[in-house]
Amino acid sequence: MLIGIVGKPSAGKSTFFKAATLAEVEIANYPFTTIKPNHGTGFVKVDCVDKEFNVKCNPRFGYCLDGKRFVPVDLLDVAGLVPGAHEGKGMGNQFLDDLNQADVLIHIIDISGSINEKGEEVPALSYDPANDIKFLEHELNMWYLRLIEKGWEKFARAVKQEKPELHKAIANQLSSLRVTENIMEQVIEKLGLSPDIIRWDKEILLKIAIELRKKTKPMIIACNKIDIPGAEKNFERLKKEFDDYMLVPCSAESELALREAAKHKLIKYISGEDKFDIINEGSINGKQKKALDFIKSDVLEKYKTTGIQDVLDKAVFELLEYVAIFPGGVNKLQDQHGNVLPDCFLLPHNSTALDFAFHLHTDIGNAFIKAIDARSKKPVGKEYILKHRDVMEIATSK
Repeated sequence: MLIGIVGKPSAGKSTFFKAATLAEVEIANYPFTTIKPNHGTGFVKVDCVDKEFNVKCNPRFGYCLDGKRFVPVDLLDVAGLVPGAHEGKGMGNQFLDDLNQADVLIHIIDISGSINEKGEEVPALSYDPANDIKFLEHELNMWYLRLIEKGWEKFARAVKQEKPELHKAIANQLSSLRVTENIMEQVIEKLGLSPDIIRWDKEILLKIAIELRKKTKPMIIACNKIDIPGAEKNFERLKKEFDDYMLVPCSAESELALREAAKHKLIKYISGEDKFDIINEGSINGKQKKALDFIKSDVLEKYKTTGIQDVLDKAVFELLEYVAIFPGGVNKLQDQHGNVLPDCFLLPHNSTALDFAFHLHTDIGNAFIKAIDARSKKPVGKEYILKHRDVMEIATSK
């Protein structure tokens, strides 16, 4: 699971990344602060199942706070993109190619309109953030088109001569873009494409590029700096203008401040919640108290969250429709080391019990006999479609 964090310079990508990971990344208000992509571990939040079984979990990876299980995901923060990136402007193609393996994209925009198209600081509300969504769409579409056009004429002649199944041949040709046969079949049908591939011109290839980008790189819009006065009106306007996207209001600086305060045991805070508790009033100075009061009144009370956790959760569980699955036996929820419910795995939508078995280990998948639902204690077959927060035991022949 790789989540790509994209956007133009100074929109708050590095702040979002650090808030999500608490990684030590460089944060500054000038273009191309991030030159090399930053890798880090973020977390999606799931209601843990331990209370249902009257136990206390011991996660091997991630952590659990007050019944909320935080499952690790891989985050990739690439350098800010500028118009013309697909032509090599800025750091251009390098950064677009860095995103090639991402399962989903989080596009960070400055919803307050306080940076222009180049990432330069301007008065708040003086720039229309809608331009940022349009520009990134264009850059990604043109990047896909560039990769599709590479070697296309030679490929098209071969297809016309050999006459393979069209969707299979194109999927194989575009496998580097993570295009599957099923996806290509859907695109051909949606666009009503002629089987005479030689006659597909650049306009048709661009339409294909757009559809493939939408299907292979689903994107959520993180509307950062929502706490700046006037930003909320921009957010409401963009929600209507871009109703085919999921837009989430957020304040990366607020989340980072809360996470840092919790890290230093100044407050008790669970990411994604609508409140925090000060642990020791005497340990917080006046400046810190003022900042916390602002976050409470202007972010948490207004939006019920800083938005950072929401963006990650929605990207994984709503856009990608992944499910979280806990391995656990009907009579034993511990592993060999005594850890209770140590694991929680993220699996794609419509994964089966057999898929889960293979996810655990190839040998387990090959020796699969049945799966057992730890809640109902009923056996299910290999074709059983896993549900979010299932607790499953796999029975094998070995």
